[in-house]
Amino acid sequence: MEVIPAIDLLEGRCVRLYQGDYDRSDVFNEDPVAVAKQWVDEGATRLHLVDLDGAKAGEPRNLKSIEAIARAVSVPIQVGGGLRDYASVANLLSLGIDRAILGTVAVEKPELVQQLAQEFPGHIVVGIDARDGKVATRGWLETSEVLATVLAQQMVALGVAAIIYTDIHRDGTLAGPNIPALRELARAIDIPIVASGGVSSLTDLLSLLALEPLGVNSVIVGRALYTGDVSLKEAIQAIGPARIQDVPPDFGSSTFA
Repeated sequence: MEVIPAIDLLEGRCVRLYQGDYDRSDVFNEDPVAVAKQWVDEGATRLHLVDLDGAKAGEPRNLKSIEAIARAVSVPIQVGGGLRDYASVANLLSLGIDRAILGTVAVEKPELVQQLAQEFPGHIVVGIDARDGKVATRGWLETSEVLATVLAQQMVALGVAAIIYTDIHRDGTLAGPNIPALRELARAIDIPIVASGGVSSLTDLLSLLALEPLGVNSVIVGRALYTGDVSLKEAIQAIGPARIQDVPPDFGSSTFA
């Protein structure tokens, strides 16, 4: 399972929100490029960037920082926040970004999602941010009546590459991932799912391994990395491709060898 560090951008700084509340943000670093380099140095194989200003405004607002990060690191980057028209997505991908994350338009403009998924196969994913099982839009400021599982099934039909599922009530809270909701979603669709929100410990990460056979193949970790509750290196050792439990034991000359 891939461990993906999150870098949330607000006015060019690296921050974390509490349950998506813009008025409850913590600034962790003034230099997001330095943060990106740190996570890659510690073993990150992908980065998750969110343009919080863009999500609120409806158009990208932190492209300068995003482009600087893309130039500074060599791992794939996925970006979301404010991507609500064709030009914004095409421009973002032209910067070398690997995946564009669509959110609001998945609910409001599904035909645009289909167009982009067909034109940029493998590079379009949909972020489903749910509050009590219903999809939130416009930077989590509005909650629709659309069920997360129903939207996910619709997006699969349109050809998106993956679904990023965030439980808003748990995001930034260190309360642990919503395992039942992730299991329900995984059973409803047959494309990869990225878990997001609430991870507070290695125990939380290990709990996600039970969902890996169902298609939950990666997890985004944010606040826990910045507070030190989770070490990225240890997280990768625990659930990454060469995780400890998958390494055959060395019995040496034991009779069990």
